[in-house]
Amino acid sequence: MENLLHISVSPHIHGTKSTRGFMFDVILALLPAAIAGTVIFGAKALLVIAVCVGTCVVSEFLFNLILKQKQTISDLSAVVTGLLLALNLSVNVPLWQAIVGSVFAIIIVKCFFGGLGCNVVNPAITARVFMLIAFGSMTASAFPKALDTVAGATPLAELAAGTVPSLKDLFLGNVGGTIGETCSLALLIGAAYLLIKKVISWHIPVSFIATVFIFALCVEGFDFTTALAWVLSGGLLIGAFFMATDYVTSPTTPLGSIIFGIGAGLITSLIRFWGVYPEGVSFAILLMNILNPFIDKLTARKVFGGNAK
Repeated sequence: MENLLHISVSPHIHGTKSTRGFMFDVILALLPAAIAGTVIFGAKALLVIAVCVGTCVVSEFLFNLILKQKQTISDLSAVVTGLLLALNLSVNVPLWQAIVGSVFAIIIVKCFFGGLGCNVVNPAITARVFMLIAFGSMTASAFPKALDTVAGATPLAELAAGTVPSLKDLFLGNVGGTIGETCSLALLIGAAYLLIKKVISWHIPVSFIATVFIFALCVEGFDFTTALAWVLSGGLLIGAFFMATDYVTSPTTPLGSIIFGIGAGLITSLIRFWGVYPEGVSFAILLMNILNPFIDKLTARKVFGGNAK
């Protein structure tokens, strides 16, 4: 009878999926965007992806080796960080800058804070912002070979100038941009996979995207086509579905997630319409990552039987 009662700390209910399993699902979901980026921009895109992923994995391995810590590269989180960073970079980024950004993401943002689960902000997003500030032109968008790179302009630049890009081109990726942000179709396929597998919930991406759409709709005189173009342009889809939903740096409650998404959408829109930079997704997610502990505290569920204070 004494073996019938087991006392332990929470959580008392465990899922069947490991961290490695979740990360593997994210990698699978990002493959359509990676393949589309390679088809659109050529083999150089695959090289940038390989360099970022390889550098992230090696950086984490060496950090653990030097500090004599347990190796954690098998959980695939470093692979996800490298893949996300690469997809947010231009195919024309100098490889040495991609290496610096990858090392920064893993060593400074992740490992220095205690590794996976302890980082305050998303490593890939933070590394991209760091690279934007440090190198400036590293996010300068490339263009598909079929486009005129001289006369061409990114969708966000066209929208800012009052021209609405083709929704078909935005959907299929026949526009300028970073490796993983141009093909909306590929990103939506990956997003659908994550939602169906319940790796992510709808709260953050839907509230994020809806806020940007409604904001653009109001600013653009309720022009549905133009507002939709703002949604399909830039890094909104990859940011909303693959980066803002990071378990470690996003809220744990549905209400908190919606607040997080709305806040990110507002910041993105403000920067897009009136900021110095043409894109605000990375800055928006980074800022909301910083505010995440406060959102969690404000929206935390009351403990059953606990003190109301």
